[in-house]
Amino acid sequence: MKTVVLVLFGMIALLGTARVYSSWANSRVIDELRDKPDGERARRVMLLTLPSGKQIPVNYLREGDTVYAAADFPWWRELRGGGGPGSVLVRGETLGGHVRAVEDAPELRSSVFEQLRPTAPLWTGTLIKIELDPN
Repeated sequence: MKTVVLVLFGMIALLGTARVYSSWANSRVIDELRDKPDGERARRVMLLTLPSGKQIPVNYLREGDTVYAAADFPWWRELRGGGGPGSVLVRGETLGGHVRAVEDAPELRSSVFEQLRPTAPLWTGTLIKIELDPN
């Protein structure tokens, strides 16, 4: 019983540490995206603002008025169904649009992921599509 409690406590501590580190690392990336819009990282990472207001740095692929991203963590669940309004910060430019998770187009997902994340396993991630406002 004592071993189980120690293992459980260790796992909780490890998850808490990972969450704090992730938050710290994300804040550093967000600062860099804002401070260096022409930097190396800004060429491949954008800042996505979800309908809830949460901001997440993610790799992106832009094709005209559409921007794609991949999600490996559960933050994308708020984008199920119809999604909602959001924005992206791409190379210093903030663009509004409609953000949604694409769960019903495996061919689109495959073709985008081949360009966006060619070295990742094909079965991982959810495709995120941002249709930018034309204004």
